[in-house]
Amino acid sequence: MTNKVQITRLGKFFGDSDFNLELEMGQEWLHGDMNFTCVLYKVDRYRTNTDDVYGETVQDGIKFHPTIEFKAYVKILGTENKYLGGSKIEQLEPGTMQLSVYITDLEQMGTDIEYGDYIGYYETENRVRYYTVSNDGRVTSDNKHNYGGVKPYYRTIMCTPVTNNEFRGL
Repeated sequence: MTNKVQITRLGKFFGDSDFNLELEMGQEWLHGDMNFTCVLYKVDRYRTNTDDVYGETVQDGIKFHPTIEFKAYVKILGTENKYLGGSKIEQLEPGTMQLSVYITDLEQMGTDIEYGDYIGYYETENRVRYYTVSNDGRVTSDNKHNYGGVKPYYRTIMCTPVTNNEFRGL
């Protein structure tokens, strides 16, 4: 038996109808005005081929569910210069991607974004950069992801860029 408790902390000033209105306005801004489109390449963990010893994925063994387009607020963080193995050779790494997605959008699409999934982001009309999810943003109990302490409404997902030999899209 599951118990459902009505949250009434701010009920006098901020109830469910107010929360839903704020959520709808935010979605209208994100979907209509900002219009950042991402493509989710969700890893099918049941069909993916792994070796028997270490459980690592064999070459070209990753299987995916059908791709899903979704809207999110995207920030590409600054690039990093990294030195390779104590040498003086530098490698310029592309910046990580931080995306914020509404929980209700994921629920309406019937999907979830998990650690290890791939996300494609169109940098230009002709160029897609691919990222892998390094933090799926499941912790939403902090004040940042709650509206007035009532309930969580979005997740912040961190993604790191991948090279072409790791993932090139489908």
